[in-house]
Amino acid sequence: MKKALINLLKVLLPLAIGVWLIFKQYNDLDAQQRQELFDAFRQADLWVLGVATIVGWLAHVSRGWRWRYLLEPLGHRTGFWNCYHGVMIGYFVNMFIPRAGEASRAATLYRSEGVPFEKGFGTIMAERVVDMAVLLAFAAVAVALQLDKLDLFQERIAQFNSAQGATDGEGNGWGWWLLAAAVIAVLVGIWFVLSRPALRARAMDLLRGFLQGLQTVFRTKKKTLFLLHTIFIWGAYLAMFQIGFYCLPSTQDVPFAGILAGFIAGAIGIILVQGGIGVYPAFVALIVGVYMAAPEGGGLLRPDALAMGWLLWAAQTLMIIVLGGASLLLTALKKTRA
Repeated sequence: MKKALINLLKVLLPLAIGVWLIFKQYNDLDAQQRQELFDAFRQADLWVLGVATIVGWLAHVSRGWRWRYLLEPLGHRTGFWNCYHGVMIGYFVNMFIPRAGEASRAATLYRSEGVPFEKGFGTIMAERVVDMAVLLAFAAVAVALQLDKLDLFQERIAQFNSAQGATDGEGNGWGWWLLAAAVIAVLVGIWFVLSRPALRARAMDLLRGFLQGLQTVFRTKKKTLFLLHTIFIWGAYLAMFQIGFYCLPSTQDVPFAGILAGFIAGAIGIILVQGGIGVYPAFVALIVGVYMAAPEGGGLLRPDALAMGWLLWAAQTLMIIVLGGASLLLTALKKTRA
């Protein structure tokens, strides 16, 4: 009962924060800005957004193919479609249950290819290390391209935090209290696992799987292809983001530096809240708005920039729900026939 309640809170709490942010963003707009927001939605070129979505999907296809290169050094030659379905199912599950996508992805490959869960999970964690390195490299480039705007970014972020009630009168953020609570929760979780032999053994299996998975990055015989797929994956993610900006007339002139900064902000939003609901559009609008004229009527977020964030979020989310759901269904049907 206690475990079920904790799992339920893991799902509902981030979701509640995202929904609250949606209402907060909308309420912060005056009547004219709300009309501009809806006008931007109506003006959106959905064909352009569709092209952007296809480009984003190709990144997931490439991710499924790249995964095979890490599994081969572990003695598992897997089929592309099983790896692809595992990737899409992982994203689908992550939309609803935070941090459960990786486990479901490894479990899917275990059922379809017989790859031990620990090994599959280890290669997924190894991928995450590589992807985080790429994201940090993107962030470094973004900072280098806009050193002259760092003070403005800092000011806008501080204003955004204040507007959401994230700081008190003395500038002390409740975010620090949340961080402290998260650290304490992690430490308590580690103690709980280590104090129980069965859980400790399971944790050690996962750790060994992660270390084996990390080694496969260096042991794979197809290092060049792995690198090329990694470049393509992140290039496609960024291209999807940039192409999306052409669906609105007012966002077509945002420079590449702004696109890259908005891309990083959106990635952070997805990490913070499951699926990025509420957070992704706000972060994108907050950062990209630096490269656009100040919103009429005041406020931090331009209605058209906020609409752009929502359109990009909706395109990605719809793709994951439809294609991830299809992968889940096809995998289940295949298992039933077997």
